[in-house]
Amino acid sequence: MSHRIMIVEDDPNLLATLKYNLEKEGYVTIMATDGAEALETARSQQPDLLVLDIMLPTMSGFEVCRILRKEMNLPILMLTARTEEVDKIVGLEIGADDYMTKPFSMRELLARVGAMLRRSDMSSAQPADSLKKLKLDDLEIDIDRHQAFLGDTELSLSPKEFDLLTFLARNRGIVFNREQLLEKVWGYDYAGDTRTVDVHIRWLRQKIEAQPAKPQRLLTIRGAGYKLEG
Repeated sequence: MSHRIMIVEDDPNLLATLKYNLEKEGYVTIMATDGAEALETARSQQPDLLVLDIMLPTMSGFEVCRILRKEMNLPILMLTARTEEVDKIVGLEIGADDYMTKPFSMRELLARVGAMLRRSDMSSAQPADSLKKLKLDDLEIDIDRHQAFLGDTELSLSPKEFDLLTFLARNRGIVFNREQLLEKVWGYDYAGDTRTVDVHIRWLRQKIEAQPAKPQRLLTIRGAGYKLEG
């Protein structure tokens, strides 16, 4: 069964181009051209992945992402015509899994969509014996229920934050560089934007560290990468 990709874009030319190329790859496309329509359509159609522009009529892509992230678990790829770093960071922090800055290569977008879907499929199709709990001191990850707890407090994690935390917990004590994390967690087999990794690491620290500026669990190994201790 073909994956259903929802495209939210108010530029008719780009919308048509995205639709053509995604359908050429075998995907079923669903379209919306403003924020309010995007919310209504996503809720009713339940797509497998969302390609979401930031600059939209009626409601920004940021707000759409923030609302949908609380309601459903689907990969979100944000598109922005802006170049300010803060826009990219905000998008990731409110729950987007990745972003691309216009103009972008259609080949790269298709590669990212494919990688995000493969990761999503793998997560939902894990065999029963692989669904378990990971515990690192007072940090507990329930892979079956897709939940993480610090003591008795449940952590509010985006899907990609949860994937990153789970991967590092399964490989505790092992150092991974940014490119390795992009490949293992995001599924990219090419040199993506490593800023994505840095933002997710920083955001995870805000949630699992007592003093995020002086991390004791999620460590930076200078010149090498990141590792999770516990």
